[in-house]
Amino acid sequence: MTALPEILFISTSPPRECGIATYTYDLIQAISSTYQDSFEIQICAVENSDQKHNYPTDSHYLLVADDANSYIALSQQLNADKNIKLVVLQHEFGLFESHKTHLEALLNSIDQPIIIAFHTVLPRPNEVHKNLVKNYAKQATSMVVMTHSSAEILQRDYELPAEKITVIPHGTHLLEHTNKEVLKREFHLEGRTVLSTFGFIGTSKSIETTLQALPAIIRKIPSVIFLIIGKTHPNTVAKDGETYRHYLEELILQLGLQEHVRWINYFLPTPELLEYLTLTDIYLFTSNDPNQAVSGTFSYAISSGCPVISTRIPHVEEVLTTDMGVIIDFNQPRQLAEAAIQLLKNKPLRTQMRINSLQSMAHSAWENSAILHVNLFQKMTGSIFQFKFRNPSINLLHMERLTTAFGMLQFSHINEPDPLSGYTIDDNARALIAMCEQYAASESKNDLALVRIYLDFIQFCQQPSGTFLNYVSYNRQFTTQNEEVNLEDSIGRTLWALGFVLSKKDSLPKSIVSQADMIFNKTILCIEDIHSTRAMAFLIKGLYYANKPENLPLIDLFAKRLAAMYAHEAAENWEWFEHSLTYANSLLPEAMLLAGIASGEIRYQQIALQSFEFLLKHIFDSQGIHVISNEYWSENDKKPYQAHTKALSQVGGEQAIDVSYTILALHAFYQVYLDENYAKKMQLAFDWFLGRNHLQQIMYNPCTGGCYDGLERENVNLNQGAESTISYLLARQTMEKIKQNSLKIIMSH
Repeated sequence: MTALPEILFISTSPPRECGIATYTYDLIQAISSTYQDSFEIQICAVENSDQKHNYPTDSHYLLVADDANSYIALSQQLNADKNIKLVVLQHEFGLFESHKTHLEALLNSIDQPIIIAFHTVLPRPNEVHKNLVKNYAKQATSMVVMTHSSAEILQRDYELPAEKITVIPHGTHLLEHTNKEVLKREFHLEGRTVLSTFGFIGTSKSIETTLQALPAIIRKIPSVIFLIIGKTHPNTVAKDGETYRHYLEELILQLGLQEHVRWINYFLPTPELLEYLTLTDIYLFTSNDPNQAVSGTFSYAISSGCPVISTRIPHVEEVLTTDMGVIIDFNQPRQLAEAAIQLLKNKPLRTQMRINSLQSMAHSAWENSAILHVNLFQKMTGSIFQFKFRNPSINLLHMERLTTAFGMLQFSHINEPDPLSGYTIDDNARALIAMCEQYAASESKNDLALVRIYLDFIQFCQQPSGTFLNYVSYNRQFTTQNEEVNLEDSIGRTLWALGFVLSKKDSLPKSIVSQADMIFNKTILCIEDIHSTRAMAFLIKGLYYANKPENLPLIDLFAKRLAAMYAHEAAENWEWFEHSLTYANSLLPEAMLLAGIASGEIRYQQIALQSFEFLLKHIFDSQGIHVISNEYWSENDKKPYQAHTKALSQVGGEQAIDVSYTILALHAFYQVYLDENYAKKMQLAFDWFLGRNHLQQIMYNPCTGGCYDGLERENVNLNQGAESTISYLLARQTMEKIKQNSLKIIMSH
């Protein structure tokens, strides 16, 4: 069996307690969870001769940074290992302080492409330092820095070429954003207003600035408590002992702050650290080093939604805008106190800062960092590595959070359900389909309970005539929106859901099937006069899934109407049903395909194939899918929309629901024609959720199970509403069907 190509990371590594070790571990975990096992990652752990650690089995190599012979041995090992195709060095000057020239010789001896990630970039270097970095860079195929200011310094002060420098922000963790007050109770901080800082304790953190500010803050907000999270840096302990900590302890006594300061004196596991950040009301970053290039602690705090008060290091000045926090001067306790009091007295401002921070830092999620790193790896190595996205496991957490005892709520603020948004039958119908599919696979009582909730909601919305109202307030009243919009699409979407329930009659309880059948039969009495294009497509799907011979005339009726629309609009280079490509386009060819199967009418299938091929040419290119933007609908008499036209594929306004509907349609065509091109396009389309889009950012939050509401021109809309979340789930379930079909084919051979 051929060994997989390998990427070697040279870095400090757990269990060594070190910021770079944590960074590298998180990055490797993100790459491994985002991409399939078509490659392997190896680790060369860096340590000093007086710091021995028991590394896990994936640390096959060791570099003793203060031992010259270790560099020579590592060079020989790497060049003898033909599976290593790429080397990534995480560089910090302190790690290699005693053997800078040996590191240079090691880099010079490595045959594989090298990426150097500089965690510190010092401005205005002396000639010795400048030449050292230039020599390192000369051996590197590429360099990574974490801020644009660091990239500018490398170009300006070190005269390094811009084309060799890539900016990839320090990664951050996606969080569930558990209720702050619940966490405070768990950590015995109930009723307290929490300020915090974290990281290795040392003089550069200038924690005394906060301690000196606390008396003024406490006079205004007596509930304040300051958490100092972290142990003294091991190097500091070896050199100076606990001198700095003792100084801080004495200062706490002098200022009478014993009831307002809590030490958390150990190296926290990441999950516990993130919980402390989540419960924090204001995070304090008081570094007194103006040349600190980047701070992982600052990145983690701001991505946790903490309003931040910080001194002005380059990283902070680049990221922290005035709507996310406050920048103060170095060693200025009065400024810190004034800023803290202002923020603590203004909860709405802190709430808005939280939202702004989460939105601003979304691009730096570790999953997005993994994508940017892998894109760089691919650029450097060509076809050596096969990087394929890994489909996430199914996570129903956000579905369950959005669902009350009455139904599924419509919107979320980030991932917090918004009761004021109320409910729609649209969302509950889609949710019913998804959870029937889920229950068929899981037979879980919890999944079945959700099925009942969504079906009961549909019954609640049904009117005596058999039609449905769509909009319901949180207090279970129909809203005036029902009088302002055309409800035909909602009726069609609901019949699709009911038909789908009937198609699962062998796996669902009889009571649920009977309830759905009763609602379905009442609805079909009033649908003949529906002419809305997509409503008719939904109706065909529902009637098809219900699989009742007596409904064939209705399927044929709606298919004839769609066929007539196609005959009227279709022309050379415009094989479509309408004058425009708008939303949910793939529904139309899918409906015609199902109508052709149900009725045996070849013409319907021909129209399905022609129109679907036309649509796929518009929304797919070699890079992936670019569904029609809700900011740009392509019309036959305008400049054609083409996915490969860069300006138009990046206009923003791409919605999860359109990607999902495309995957559902591709699956239907694949089931009928067994054309592998459909299966390949399904994976390409699903990869849109995982980062194969023009922003190269994930659209699905694996932590919450929610899906983001839109891919815009320059950012992702982080709200995780019902429509997008269910759309993702439907797409993910469909990808699971393809996987199961492939396994059956393999087993049959």
